[in-house]
Amino acid sequence: SVKIDSKTIEHLERLSLVDFANREGIRRLEEAIQFANQIHSVDTSAVKPLINVLYEEYIQSLREDCVTEGDIREEILSNATVTEEEYFFAPPGNIPLPDKD
Repeated sequence: SVKIDSKTIEHLERLSLVDFANREGIRRLEEAIQFANQIHSVDTSAVKPLINVLYEEYIQSLREDCVTEGDIREEILSNATVTEEEYFFAPPGNIPLPDKD
């Protein structure tokens, strides 16, 4: 059985912006972790690591990273609903984040 402590809950809430701090949320989180733990029972000792899941069929060709356009910050930021100090402002999610000291 998987048990989640309050520090882990607080960390996950901060990362995901989802409120887990109730019995139902903790139960669902524990069930999800228990389900995901099944992967530990899979024997991968004879499996070679892949760079790409399509590695055999497709070898990714790399290209030089060349800048083709520039100085279009205003155009890019015009796509955002809210900006702050010339950055995109993400929605706060369903729980307020406390200020970190």
